[in-house]
Amino acid sequence: MGYKVAVVGATGNVGREMLDILAERSFPADEVVAIASRRSQGVEVSFGDKTLKVKALENYDFSDVDICLMSAGGSVSKEWSPKIGAQGAVVIDNSSAWRMDPDVPLVVPEVNADAVAGFAKKNIIANPNCSTAQLVVALKPLHDKAVIKRVVVATYQSVSGAGKDAMDELFSQTKSVYTADDLVVKKFPKRIAFNVIPEIDVFMEDGYTKEEWKMMVETKKILDPKIKLTATCVRVPVFVSHSEAVNVEFENPISADEARDILRRSPGCLVIDKREPGGYVTPYEAAGEDATYISRIRDDATVENGLSFWCVSDNLRKGAALNAVQIAEVLINRKLISAKKKAA
Repeated sequence: MGYKVAVVGATGNVGREMLDILAERSFPADEVVAIASRRSQGVEVSFGDKTLKVKALENYDFSDVDICLMSAGGSVSKEWSPKIGAQGAVVIDNSSAWRMDPDVPLVVPEVNADAVAGFAKKNIIANPNCSTAQLVVALKPLHDKAVIKRVVVATYQSVSGAGKDAMDELFSQTKSVYTADDLVVKKFPKRIAFNVIPEIDVFMEDGYTKEEWKMMVETKKILDPKIKLTATCVRVPVFVSHSEAVNVEFENPISADEARDILRRSPGCLVIDKREPGGYVTPYEAAGEDATYISRIRDDATVENGLSFWCVSDNLRKGAALNAVQIAEVLINRKLISAKKKAA
């Protein structure tokens, strides 16, 4: 008997991607339920070659659900994840609501799969921020080899990270530029078309934004609390896939050639690094792909034991939906949960 999986937030960018990935990976589910807010009740969403009618979260009974993939935002997750967990389903949450809770594992399966076992305290597992997820996939094998001291990262984040309205805004503003129409700014603090915006999430007292803070604290929780990290997060006029320019300082010597070989053998990483025009991956090529792509690996001669590289990944997949499904696969493969219906 397979598992019963609920996808909460099924009408959003990430929710739809979760449904696609469950189907693509032939996830062992006997039943998949699409759930969203009451206003989306009855909306149809695709699941493989099937169509699912969306059910309302407010009155759904989760007592026979085994795994709940939650992508409905922080406030919804804060209210509903504990309730769903109390009914016996394991909630894998994509929001920032639970990431820094000491009783909730924050997991990227290629990096810290063993942490999944801690889910039982609250029946909740957190997905990291999309920018953090791809970064730690690339950093983990290098950390194992040479021990990371400090990371400096600048992100180039696509608008899909801010949701469907943000994607629509980039599209409509771009069209307005060409048709000389009035350009409407709603979702972002400044126009995004043909522009870049060094502000993602709210500003904090120290001048960093919440997105930058998330990358710092999440990397420490997932990888190693001793790592020092500073980030500058920037929104760019790209629809899908986040890019990162990463500079790393290590305790021990590691050359660019060694790093290249290590990353080529590492799970979730794909090295495309030819030192020639176009010999690297851009966001356009990474869209729709599962891998975290790493390019431009080179020695940094300005510090002892330093490397720089370029890292690109589809933020809706590895940064969100794929990571959540991979966590669910770890739960099943390690026999940490069993299907409720089997016991009935």
